[in-house]
Amino acid sequence: MRIAKPPVPGVDIHQKLFELPPEQFFEYNNKFKATDEKGRYLHWNKFRFIYKEHSDLAWFLTKMSRKSLSKDICLCNKYFSFCVPESLQSLLHFIDKTSGGNIGSSNLEGLGKEEQNIFLIKSLIMEEAITSAQLEGAATTRKIAKDMLRSGRNPKNKDELMILNNYRLMQEAIKLKDEELSLDLILNLHRIATEHAIENNATPGQFREDNQTYIMGEKNEILFTPPLFEELRSYIDDLCIFVNTDHNSSTNNFIHPVIKAVIIHFFIGFIHPFGDGNGRTARALFYWFMLKNGYWLFEYISISRLLKSAPASYCKAYLYTESDDLDMTYFIFYQVDIIKRAIQDLHKYISSKQKKTQDFISNIISDKNQLLKNLSYRQIQILQKAAKEPGKIFSAKEISNEYVISDNTARKDLNQLAELKLLATLKKGKSTNYISPNDLLERLKA
Repeated sequence: MRIAKPPVPGVDIHQKLFELPPEQFFEYNNKFKATDEKGRYLHWNKFRFIYKEHSDLAWFLTKMSRKSLSKDICLCNKYFSFCVPESLQSLLHFIDKTSGGNIGSSNLEGLGKEEQNIFLIKSLIMEEAITSAQLEGAATTRKIAKDMLRSGRNPKNKDELMILNNYRLMQEAIKLKDEELSLDLILNLHRIATEHAIENNATPGQFREDNQTYIMGEKNEILFTPPLFEELRSYIDDLCIFVNTDHNSSTNNFIHPVIKAVIIHFFIGFIHPFGDGNGRTARALFYWFMLKNGYWLFEYISISRLLKSAPASYCKAYLYTESDDLDMTYFIFYQVDIIKRAIQDLHKYISSKQKKTQDFISNIISDKNQLLKNLSYRQIQILQKAAKEPGKIFSAKEISNEYVISDNTARKDLNQLAELKLLATLKKGKSTNYISPNDLLERLKA
């Protein structure tokens, strides 16, 4: 992956500025801001092809505009920067409006608390666990992975183990949302993410102990060399100080919480403290910080699926930063756009699930058929799955895992459906399974 390094301004740039006619100087000065006319934060890699005339001069003015907006963050005596142009502020406003505090609940209009749990809890945490593992190279189908998580069965291979670890990792990030960032917290998350599923001779919950870790390109070229392992503790100590500093008040140099969460993600990837599992740990810390700051909807939002769809763009966002004076704004723009698309996908998912359930009920229920009116919303969801897949086998454990209820409550739900002859029973040792009959729709309509 070839990235053109931006030019370093010299004396000739200032000379060109002085030689410009006054009207052209003002035109250039007004035109070249932190972003282009479309709100894009262009890297020199693209900038030089869009603005071919006096491109070096145009780039210099753009960099000056960005510098006037930028803020610095120092880790281990290395200075990183970022800025928040108007187009980025617009994306942050969208995220605040749709997922911050209690605001996001308006987007679930028409759903009761139980319905929200059915639509959100578990299924989307499962989605993030699965796609995060697939992003790291796990090769298994989404259906098999979801069946494993729902049934609670043990993983059959390393790929499934990665997915189970990621699922536990997400649960741990949620549990630790009230904690401050510490070395122990980071190591704990990494340990969960990589237990029995780690490569490169790395050890779960331990920093790398050599300098043989590199980020490689598709042609086995070295794209990035992370900091020396001797510097890791200093980097992580400084990162913890930065994260635990209150940037929500005007007296401490305000940083938007979403920006800060993305920066945490960036730093773990840049520092690369582990021999393997850095990406999984970085994404877990991103979720941890978002939940810590009241963005409750992020318990149910999957960003890994979108990252997985374009891994080259994810890598390029890092390389743009490294090649341009450690300006993290490239990575922030990329990641915030991913977040926006993930939120939009969640809303589509909820609308789709709600419509399917409503269509199912309206097709079955009538004035003479009071059956579904006497069932819980959860039981209707079970029947909907049963009608879609005749012969499907349900267990109390699976229903318990999927809907976050006790085994006894799940068994009671299934037994009631069996008593109504909407599910058949099958004894398996001391336990009972429940099977969807082939004529379920006819039974419901009868």
